[in-house]
Amino acid sequence: MARTNEIDEGFYSRQLYVLGHEAMHRMGRAEVLIAGMKGLGVEIAKNVILSGVKSVTVQDEGQAEWSDLSSQFFLKEADLGQNRATGSLPQLSALNPHVLVSAHTGPLNEDLLQKYQVVVLTDSSLDDQKRFGDFCHTRGIKFIVTDTKGLCGQLFCDFGEGFEVLDQDGEMPASLMIDRITKDNPGVVICADDQKHGLFDGSKVIFSEVQGMTELNSIGPVEIKVCGQHSFSICDTSSFSEYERGGVVTEVKQPLVLNFKPLSEAVNDHQLLIMNDYGKIARHNTLHLAFQALHGFVKKEQRLPQSWSQSDADLLLNMVKELNLVAKLEEVDEAALRSFCFTTRGDLAPMNAFFGGLAAQEVIKACSGKFTPLQQWLYFDALECLPEDGGCLKDSLFSPKGTRYDAQIVVFGSEFQQKLLRQKYFLVGAGAIGCELLKNFALIGLGAGDEGHITVTDMDFIERSNLNRQFLFRSKDIGKPKSEVAAKAVAEMNPQIKITAHQNRLDPDSEGLYDYSFFMGLDGVAAALDNVEARVYLDKRCVQHQKPMLEGGTLGSKGHTLVVVPHLTESYGPAKSSSGNAIPLCTLKNFPHRIEHTLQWARDQFEGLFKQTPENVNLFLR
Repeated sequence: MARTNEIDEGFYSRQLYVLGHEAMHRMGRAEVLIAGMKGLGVEIAKNVILSGVKSVTVQDEGQAEWSDLSSQFFLKEADLGQNRATGSLPQLSALNPHVLVSAHTGPLNEDLLQKYQVVVLTDSSLDDQKRFGDFCHTRGIKFIVTDTKGLCGQLFCDFGEGFEVLDQDGEMPASLMIDRITKDNPGVVICADDQKHGLFDGSKVIFSEVQGMTELNSIGPVEIKVCGQHSFSICDTSSFSEYERGGVVTEVKQPLVLNFKPLSEAVNDHQLLIMNDYGKIARHNTLHLAFQALHGFVKKEQRLPQSWSQSDADLLLNMVKELNLVAKLEEVDEAALRSFCFTTRGDLAPMNAFFGGLAAQEVIKACSGKFTPLQQWLYFDALECLPEDGGCLKDSLFSPKGTRYDAQIVVFGSEFQQKLLRQKYFLVGAGAIGCELLKNFALIGLGAGDEGHITVTDMDFIERSNLNRQFLFRSKDIGKPKSEVAAKAVAEMNPQIKITAHQNRLDPDSEGLYDYSFFMGLDGVAAALDNVEARVYLDKRCVQHQKPMLEGGTLGSKGHTLVVVPHLTESYGPAKSSSGNAIPLCTLKNFPHRIEHTLQWARDQFEGLFKQTPENVNLFLR
């Protein structure tokens, strides 16, 4: 794509639905530098390379260590002692033939940074973040910083002065049927009463097919002011012709210009923290200071705090209190601060996957001008994962064991690691989410012990369009079963994993294989499915056998996760009808006036002709 300036639609087909051609062309001209090739850096690099920028350079001066293997999925035991960037390069280069991938093993400097349009720092010092942040800000280079420490992480974006967002949300422009328009100053537009307009004050619209008040059809975008769910006011229509009937009003998307502060200024501005959990406002404000204090701790002590060390936690707490003399937070979450300090040596694959996805999405925003970027700090923690008596456990449980799981053991302890190794899990689906889950399962050691096991099933075969987001597959795998190729790929990431691949559909016909004894031998189930019916069926089986289910899905740039625990949480349940958006039958039969009406009409016709009649015949024959 970068060389020919033509988009490979077979490879990028699913992404084109979300981003569009113009945004993809802009991405195809972008050159990106990603510094740090530990678990977080390789996650970002993998995602950005798959997305289709012009080139990616991965930088790291360090050598691979045992602790890297807990989250760096493109390094193997044979790479220990080798440079992380060069060790990851062959696998990263194979992800996308359209992206030029290179490695840089020297230090970061201004001469290197000025070659790129986007710079991402991971595992960096605060001094480097401020120095390179100021440099990038003055030269219009988009600058992203992200880091994870144990169960906590941070993300920062600086896209400079006057950054233009061409499409704020990626949604289709609203298109509405008009019921009537008043002749007044200002004129009021009343939409058909079966749909809310969803517009905001300041939105701009154009008119078409209006009969009577035809002047509206020829004027440019008109700014509106919302009057109600079904009405809004426009310009002065008192001199226009009388409105007769009909007409369509269509939203015109407006570009948005944003100004960002450089990190050296933004680090002192708590107003720039974007809250993603309003139950954790004090905690995330505390984490903003905790990450700064941690940089000071490392600079002074030349090391990270020791795992579960009370004396190191006391020292970090004092440093945060000093910072708070300036920040003046009303509340410092001391319990969260201590948990943060106890686990900073952790490097966890799920946390890196989460922040790697977020940071890569910000790179896509920076390159494409599509979607509103983060302004400017985001924090996330999963400290709830720690046992409540964690600080009372023996220090020996958290000491490194010289294994690939060391960076996980320092957070959860060796007993918990042994429990993970013994788990027996069933993964249904080996597509985009399934590949990511299998990668994380392999890295954390799920089912990698003598008693553990993972069963994965997927009836699909690999197509070329899968390669853009299902990162365990390559061109040579096209036509092969997804589950088999995915299982083989993660076994190379962690040779200790015990995994069996099936090509079965999960439905009543397969209950002879996935029967009572199969489910009762499991510790849990993960669903990576692409349709509601299959999710409902799997949920029913999990409820029936009292097994927890982890479920997730995506739709364009949106996503969801659901954890179902027997006797503790709500289950996925039967398919819920969306009665609020249901189309009235009389509208569908007599006046299908919106595009979704015509689609539903066609679907009903199709099902009547080709589904219901054959089903009735088959029922009669049985």
